[in-house]
Amino acid sequence: MTRPAPGTTPAPVPRPRAGPAPTPLPGFAVTSHLLRAFSSTEPGAEGTRLVRDIRRSKRLVLLRGVLDAAPGGADGETGQHWALLEEAERHAPGAVRDVLHYPATGAWAEETLRRLHEPHGPAPDLAHLGALAAAAALRAGVTFKITLRPLHGRLVLPTLGLLRPARPGPVALTERSWDPADPAVLALHSLPGGRTALDDLDPYRALGHPASVRPARRLTPKGHKRWDIQWTGALTLLERYDSTRAGEVGELLRTLVPLAGGARSTGATLPAAAGSVLVRGQTPPALAATLVHEVQHGKLTALADVLTLHTADRTPCYWAPWRGDPRPLEGLLHGAYAHLALAGYWQRAALYGARGAWARHARCRAQVAAVLPVLQAARELTVTGREFTAGMATAERAMDDLPPPGDQYATARRTVDHERRAWCGEHPELAAFTAS
Repeated sequence: MTRPAPGTTPAPVPRPRAGPAPTPLPGFAVTSHLLRAFSSTEPGAEGTRLVRDIRRSKRLVLLRGVLDAAPGGADGETGQHWALLEEAERHAPGAVRDVLHYPATGAWAEETLRRLHEPHGPAPDLAHLGALAAAAALRAGVTFKITLRPLHGRLVLPTLGLLRPARPGPVALTERSWDPADPAVLALHSLPGGRTALDDLDPYRALGHPASVRPARRLTPKGHKRWDIQWTGALTLLERYDSTRAGEVGELLRTLVPLAGGARSTGATLPAAAGSVLVRGQTPPALAATLVHEVQHGKLTALADVLTLHTADRTPCYWAPWRGDPRPLEGLLHGAYAHLALAGYWQRAALYGARGAWARHARCRAQVAAVLPVLQAARELTVTGREFTAGMATAERAMDDLPPPGDQYATARRTVDHERRAWCGEHPELAAFTAS
């Protein structure tokens, strides 16, 4: 792994609730054509490649920030762990990329960088870089020896699983330490197809999750089997109804993190853990829709890392027809973008005869159509943001070419408008932020 050059733009520390937008990552050019393609939500090879490149660049900048800010820098223990990563990269660069660009690694890097810059806050978990280095070295097949300290009797090795040492205290790992047949080893569960993992092990898999999202603990083999069935069913439906979105899910989704049974949310995407979706167990049709929805959040987050779409803060003041609480402009834009993709997915599913798909399409489209005028009228939109929302509006209007039978869409529009008026009655101080 090539070490990011000293002096690289420091990684943007997550902004406070009402803070300004972070500085976009330098070095990326997004053409007007590509921006329009992105705004439609429709998958494309160029857009997918851009998302992956942005994620990789951001991750390397974050890791460089951790290395620079760590006590002792490149000469301390952190530097030694980084040196092991570099050695592993010389033997198997793909293996090291898999470890460093693993979704939970991003959550760890952002939190660690935040703590390094807050001297009076909790101590940063710099030892986790050693776990990353060990995982990379094991996967690369290099000879090494590293001493790590388990947490609560568990030593997690990202992308591999975890070890449960027989004795407390530090553990000396070597290239012979990882044996999937060893009862002390719990391997990360791969979902059918082998491209996406079900992560119920990594301590950073859901770091920073909202109150409505609670990750499940380690599942039983029976629990893994249930997820295998749900996942296979969902992918089968995606391939049948919308093969391009199925391909996009395969390219951009690295891990599923199962939610606990009591979690109120059906799905969530954490910006720090790019390529991961936190999701509750669902029927295959519902899971397929959740995957389409959540992957859009990841795409838009990547785009916002290189482009400034708006300058609004995090003040919640907008009505969003898919939620009851007021949303900031950023949240409204994300929700509209994800629901635009859902409207397109359900339209295609309906054309294949999926039961109830026309009604779902009409509902999602009506919700998007209701908030697009609000988004386009927002003074905080940049020129780029206006072009992006105009592209969303064009994609929404294009759905007229294949309307649902009867008056389903008109009925959905009336229902959404009734919900808007009711919400304004409950939030009169925010009524000016909704469309009339």
